[in-house]
Amino acid sequence: MNPIAFLILSVLTISSALMVVFSKNPIYSVLWLIICFFSITGHYILLDAHFLAVVNLIVYAGAIMVLFLFVIMLLNLNKETEPHKPMILKAAAVLSGCLLMIVLAASLQGYAQQPPAIITEEFGTAKGVGKVLFTDFLLPFEVASILFITAIVGSVILGKKHVND
Repeated sequence: MNPIAFLILSVLTISSALMVVFSKNPIYSVLWLIICFFSITGHYILLDAHFLAVVNLIVYAGAIMVLFLFVIMLLNLNKETEPHKPMILKAAAVLSGCLLMIVLAASLQGYAQQPPAIITEEFGTAKGVGKVLFTDFLLPFEVASILFITAIVGSVILGKKHVND
């Protein structure tokens, strides 16, 4: 792996991710997120995980970002039309974020003590990824699908217009 390319991509990834969070305009946030996804694709290429690089480029930088831009433009978000969210929803969002950080920290707890894995010829190929995904990581794969469904339901609830009776 080229350390100079890794450092450049890392700086680009971190700075664009920070710009996603700190941009006031949601369209600019999505554009910074596209740059972040492209730089993550560069990381995959440096790791010789070409299958993941292509999937990341097509699925995330392509399809998901087009959907994000479409939804943001469709909703026409601005402060005058934005409904005030109840405090309970804000507290639930903070609690969900904290729980996600706890789960991530717990999952990475024993990672540093493990010896490095031996890289085989199937590393980064569709066959190798599929074999590992559906044998060794079936439970995390299914848990991730439940998290995605929960995120979809949460976004529908948050995006729903509240009718005052």
